[in-house]
Amino acid sequence: MSRHIYSCPLRWSDMDAFGHVNNAVFLRYLEEARIDFMFRLAPGDGSPSFSGGSVVARHEIDYVRPLVHRHAPVTIESWVTKIGAASLTIAYEVKDPDQVYVRASTIVVPFNLEAQRPRRITAEERAVLEGYMDDSAGGAEALVA
Repeated sequence: MSRHIYSCPLRWSDMDAFGHVNNAVFLRYLEEARIDFMFRLAPGDGSPSFSGGSVVARHEIDYVRPLVHRHAPVTIESWVTKIGAASLTIAYEVKDPDQVYVRASTIVVPFNLEAQRPRRITAEERAVLEGYMDDSAGGAEALVA
């Protein structure tokens, strides 16, 4: 199993009045990591896999500890925990080597933009996604016991 690694810069405007990254900003961080992940999955050479669109059906976020603004980027690891017929679940950890700030998961639905409706995951897409599959690590739902 592979994890997608994204190095996410922190911006001064990400801070809230308490001096740490605002909770809503983490959705943008997850979006940046997810888009980077999905674009890297596209095999190219005219393949239609992962082309078109996708929509977010659900986000789940557990805030583990505050992230204070700094110049060094934070690492976001992403992996797949579930692949259905017409959706997939991506799990994330926003972290440094020695601590986790956020654990989260997103249900993503492939979407046919022309028809304006969800579409099924193709066999080619499923094969690529399976390389990032790890249902044992869980996402936000596996956070606190």
